[in-house]
Amino acid sequence: MASRIESALDDLEPPELVSKKMFGGICYITQGNIACGVLQDKLIVRVGKHAYQEAIEKPGTAPFDVTGHPMKGWVFVKPPEIDSDEELHAWVSRGVEFALTLPQK
Repeated sequence: MASRIESALDDLEPPELVSKKMFGGICYITQGNIACGVLQDKLIVRVGKHAYQEAIEKPGTAPFDVTGHPMKGWVFVKPPEIDSDEELHAWVSRGVEFALTLPQK
């Protein structure tokens, strides 16, 4: 999964892309803000609070929760919803686009 995400990120060419171990998986950070990541076989996507409800209603999504307290504005996307490269790319792109709207850290 991580290599597929990295391939999608290469296509997007976000500035200053960094990968970092977080939440028991790997997160991808641009301009100091997490855009997306991977935990086991699930994709983590940061969509923002305003887009959260719409995102969580899509098939294969679930609240991003690794501590017992879901993080608003973040979702898990589970297979098979990200089995195709197109689907994965769309979700990764969404996370990067949101992260780029945030102030640089």
